Amino acid sequence: MKRLLAPLLLFCSFIVHAQAPEVPANYFDDPLQVPLILSGTFGELRSNHFHSGLDIKTQQREGLPVYASAEGYVSRINVAHFGYGKALYIQHPNGYTTVYAHLKNFSPKIEEYIKKIQYARESYEVEVYPTASDLPIERGELVANSGNTGGSGGPHLHFEIRDGEQRPMNPLMFGFDIKDNRAPLVSGVYVYPMGEDAHVNGSAQRQKLRLIPQQDGSFQAEKIEACGDIGFGINTVDQLDAAPNQNGVFRIESNANGEKIFQANFEKFSFAETRHLNQLIDYGYYATNNRRIQKLFVEPSNPLSIYSHVSNDGILNVEDSLSYNYVIRVTDFAGNERVVRIPIEGKHRDAITPNPEKRTEYFVEAGAGAQFEQNGIDVYIPKNSLYQDVYLDVTFEDEKLTLHEDVVPIHTNISIGFDLSKYKPEDREQMFIARLNKWGTPNYSTTTKEGERFTTKTRSFGTYTLARDTKAPSVIPINFKNGQWISSNKDLKVKISDDLSGIKDYRATVNGKFILMEYEYKQNLLTHNFEDGVVSETENLLKIEVTDNVGNTTIFESTFYRK
Repeated sequence: MKRLLAPLLLFCSFIVHAQAPEVPANYFDDPLQVPLILSGTFGELRSNHFHSGLDIKTQQREGLPVYASAEGYVSRINVAHFGYGKALYIQHPNGYTTVYAHLKNFSPKIEEYIKKIQYARESYEVEVYPTASDLPIERGELVANSGNTGGSGGPHLHFEIRDGEQRPMNPLMFGFDIKDNRAPLVSGVYVYPMGEDAHVNGSAQRQKLRLIPQQDGSFQAEKIEACGDIGFGINTVDQLDAAPNQNGVFRIESNANGEKIFQANFEKFSFAETRHLNQLIDYGYYATNNRRIQKLFVEPSNPLSIYSHVSNDGILNVEDSLSYNYVIRVTDFAGNERVVRIPIEGKHRDAITPNPEKRTEYFVEAGAGAQFEQNGIDVYIPKNSLYQDVYLDVTFEDEKLTLHEDVVPIHTNISIGFDLSKYKPEDREQMFIARLNKWGTPNYSTTTKEGERFTTKTRSFGTYTLARDTKAPSVIPINFKNGQWISSNKDLKVKISDDLSGIKDYRATVNGKFILMEYEYKQNLLTHNFEDGVVSETENLLKIEVTDNVGNTTIFESTFYRK
């Protein structure tokens, strides 16, 4: 597979249109030999992060050949239960790195390389960094097969291009030709009064504007009356020609009376900044409505590098008796554009509806942090864990802490501790700290046990309590039975699950010898492939030991026969 993705003319026209940083045109090939249809685009807003590449559809199935986009060498292999699942990183001579994730398996030479390490470490999860001479790769070489491993929500190939500093870049800037003749969709525009005296239509609260569709595809908002500093937010997505998925847009900009005051470009970001997406969006609105409003203004503590042409942090100061025309332009990578025009009349009002603020005794300054303690429960919020100062709703009960609602984003971990001195050591063994979901079901929160004190670190407000797990994991064979001949089987499949604290670890042996079993947590499935060659005897005793997060262990044993 040697085909190039787009002619130089396309790249040159993009440079003029998108004003993106210069990148090597036509250097990278399509990693699949199927039409490029995307389910996810670069910079798309995800939970706590920006999407760092393209999600390429694989015809709703696994096993499509994945090819190296350019020559280089495998610089990193990561096999994990979660996240990217099976992922491959190829370093290229021009300094860029391509990433291929959620893979089903690797090409034979890479599979042989990584399995030697997995067996040596007796672990499915491994991360290695081969040298340039270990696994050289040619352009168009088969490197893997597509899959659905890790945190993937369905079969697809996650594909990235990273620069020399391992910052993900928008792959479309490199000439990938994706059909897109649709303008972005806008489902809501919001206005935010900023500051004590600011108001819109007589209110200091956030408001959704009524948008009137125009014949040219743009929107006209009803005129608003405002005074003081105001900011805007927008709910917008893009759709490509060949798929119904709601994707991220490429650029959002706004101007007031013809002067640009804000622009955000989804061209490149660093992983160190990606969690600050929670400052780009109205996090509280998202937490309660499951819809992301992108702010067209920049909070003081927001360091995101996607912004350009920002004047006065994107905030518009509306003066009494003056008129303004605020215009939002949303653009996708292909240049399709959606425009929203908002007429504003400056009008001061003395009587306004205030923005309610609930004050409590638990006030946290973002730049200082805080610590609270009561009823044997303590909370420590380090400096700069929060983006802004906030009053928290905190309730200490017997073995239960209600720590605000998950409507305020947390950037770095806070700590919650419980005193368990009233429990005997043997009783504490099966206990853990749990976060209650909205239905009141306890979910395991990684718990550190130090004598009579349990602690957990978290980046989510909510309700935390002590819970107990007394039931060991379940282990059920899927494609074999005890004492059965399974010579025709290509693999062993076993379902493992735990009803409360969750699976922590597992280990499998045959006749006392370690065997590699791949764990697909979405299906609770362990799989051993007989092609590994470690099962060579006729009579075989399989032993699988599965442990949950509080130490409950199940040992499963079964005998099978093979010729």
